[in-house]
Amino acid sequence: MTAAAPLLQVRGLSKTFGGIGAVNDFSFEVKEGSITGIIGPNGAGKTTVFNLVTGVYPPSGGEILFGGEEIEGLRPDVIVRKGIARTFQNIRLFNRRTCLENVLTPLLQRGKCSFWGALLGMPGARRMERELHEKAMELLESLGLAKYAPWQAGNLPYGLQRKLEIARALAAEPRLLLLDEPAAGMNPEETRGLAELVGEIREKFSLTILLIEHHMDLVMNICSPIVVMNFGALLATGTPGEIRANPDVVAAYLGKGKKRNERTAG
Repeated sequence: MTAAAPLLQVRGLSKTFGGIGAVNDFSFEVKEGSITGIIGPNGAGKTTVFNLVTGVYPPSGGEILFGGEEIEGLRPDVIVRKGIARTFQNIRLFNRRTCLENVLTPLLQRGKCSFWGALLGMPGARRMERELHEKAMELLESLGLAKYAPWQAGNLPYGLQRKLEIARALAAEPRLLLLDEPAAGMNPEETRGLAELVGEIREKFSLTILLIEHHMDLVMNICSPIVVMNFGALLATGTPGEIRANPDVVAAYLGKGKKRNERTAG
């Protein structure tokens, strides 16, 4: 059987802030169809890597290839259109809008329904509006949120807000979905449900998923391979079993080099 081709390739990626290296000559790849995990102590550079891949920051050096095409330095909106969507550590929702409106917004941005067409009630615009409404409800249903469609997003329990943010990311119809600490703030039952959900959406939407997470049980249960960062650099890559048995990984999580981590961007 032919091995899956890399969908995302990161080569020698570096980023400095004020002379401090947040990411240092970091390389890894994400195979098509995989759920790849990135772990590491606080301040290891994990979220900075997400910000570089999604165009929030330009890299100081290195290459980022998506589907074989160089994307480093492109604007975030261009990268979204190329097929990469993400969630954030700190949930980003329109809290005073309904759950349905939160999902409709990225769908409208992606759709071809013009402002004047919608305003004047043109038939094509009305048809597009109906289709996008149906699509938004399908996404909410997929995340178990359909009954909350009329709720204001800010009134949802925290775990459901996390799911709504994933639904918003899926509205961009990505090939690669980046999840930044999706289980943050969740209780153990919610975390177990999230693990099942990640597997389900990968299958349903034919996704490749790259995930940052501090809940080790979640990572070890659903991710392979696992990429370990420390001090902004690659520490190890392997299967869950290989990562558990790696003495360098164990040492990093026991806090060696803690002072240096505290000076490094996360």
